[in-house]
Amino acid sequence: MSPPQDVMVVFGRPKGYRGSYQQWNEDNIGPQVVFEIWSPGNRPAPMIQKFKFYERYGVEEYYLYDPQTLELTGWQRVEEELEAIEQIDGWISPRLGVRFGLSETGLEMFGPSGEPFVSFVELAQLRQQAEARAQEAEERATEAQTLLEQERSRSQALELRLREMGIDPNQL
Repeated sequence: MSPPQDVMVVFGRPKGYRGSYQQWNEDNIGPQVVFEIWSPGNRPAPMIQKFKFYERYGVEEYYLYDPQTLELTGWQRVEEELEAIEQIDGWISPRLGVRFGLSETGLEMFGPSGEPFVSFVELAQLRQQAEARAQEAEERATEAQTLLEQERSRSQALELRLREMGIDPNQL
């Protein structure tokens, strides 16, 4: 599966999948933040056209990441133009509060709380771990229920035996 070409953040619009973002069908609310992932099929001329399009239509922040070279470039709106962000490593998005970091393994992103974003692989691993813990808890609850039923059955048998012997268990 290839990575997405565009990721947009649009405040003021409901969440949901869109095959393409059509601003005229979205109360004319344009994206505020755009992330482009450079792929081998990208060519400079169309990428420049996209950049100019986003600049013309009011995008506040524009980021371009190349996973092959591990390079991140960013631009921030200053009046009518998108101007290059000089120091992107450690940059905090004014709109999102997300901090960008660059490492030898690639782009790292940290939420406003400082917690790192997890990858899809890490997210899947966390989900599997949570599901395994839930399964274990369910198995322990089932075992406890079985033991409780066994003890209840023993207690009832003992009570019946005491009554057969003429002893009222409630008087003990």
